[in-house]
Amino acid sequence: MDQQLTTVGASLARSDERMLTGRNAAGRVWKTGFGGLDPLIGGGMRAGSLILLAGPQGLGKSTFALQVARNNAASGRPVLYFSYEHDAEDMTQKLLAMEAGELDDSDMVRMTSIRSIFDDLWVSSLDHRLESVPSGVEALARVSQYSEMLFVHRSTGTRTDLAAIQAAIEAVRELAGTTPLVVVDYLQKVKSSQEDVEARSTEVVEGLKDIAIDISAPVLAIAAADKEALRSGRRMRANDLRGSSALAYEADVVLVLNNKFDIVARHHLTYDVGNAERFKDWAVLTIEKNRFGRDGAVLQFKTRFDQGRYESEGSEVKEQLIDERIFRE
Repeated sequence: MDQQLTTVGASLARSDERMLTGRNAAGRVWKTGFGGLDPLIGGGMRAGSLILLAGPQGLGKSTFALQVARNNAASGRPVLYFSYEHDAEDMTQKLLAMEAGELDDSDMVRMTSIRSIFDDLWVSSLDHRLESVPSGVEALARVSQYSEMLFVHRSTGTRTDLAAIQAAIEAVRELAGTTPLVVVDYLQKVKSSQEDVEARSTEVVEGLKDIAIDISAPVLAIAAADKEALRSGRRMRANDLRGSSALAYEADVVLVLNNKFDIVARHHLTYDVGNAERFKDWAVLTIEKNRFGRDGAVLQFKTRFDQGRYESEGSEVKEQLIDERIFRE
């Protein structure tokens, strides 16, 4: 029988088997680990779904995606991270800073300190070097516990196409014994046979959606913003994704990050000047599209980019938000 063909009866049998063996919802949902977000998108990232994460440059999209990857690897589930802009050592440094920042109550951990440890020329083991960082040794132990579950693919726009992504997924499935969560950082860098920007985006997003369905696991892809949309000074929305309308159409969930300072209504700054600095330390996450629940939900997360992370507990935004940014550079 053609592998592309199935019957509803076969689907019912598979569902019944999962329920009888206790492999029901838990096996088909990957948690993001961000408080408040998972319940809004159907319990987490669902098998066969494509999730797009977008936002202006410099707002920590890669940090958010890596934190999701870490959360899943730490839970014992394999993750395959296609990194088009960062190598494995850079990501390792971010993970160490992330873990140390969460562990240390003194708030002294800094990403710059972790990086300097890797750059220093003196000869010493990594654990010995990390003794100078608050909770550094404990952070190394944490990363070591899940390090073999987090696979990093050094991807390039000249060779890593959809076929290469599929091949790497199969390789990880062989090594890990189960299908990984797939993270693509980022979508517009995936090699395509198309020359036109719109055609390239369509080919890649449709291909990633097909891969998610075929492997029955989520694909989380970072999407770049359209430069014109960013220059216009508007709050970034789903229709500002760089490329074709197929991006938002094919995705099951579209998440957009914005800096709270940029999109909060003016009166919150006018009557309390202190808010200006406070709001700069918060990112607003909008669920622009959601096939597994209601869209339009807005959460805020405190940014700790000095420690390479977000604080994982989100909350509802109480202030009024606007579509137009207040200040333009």
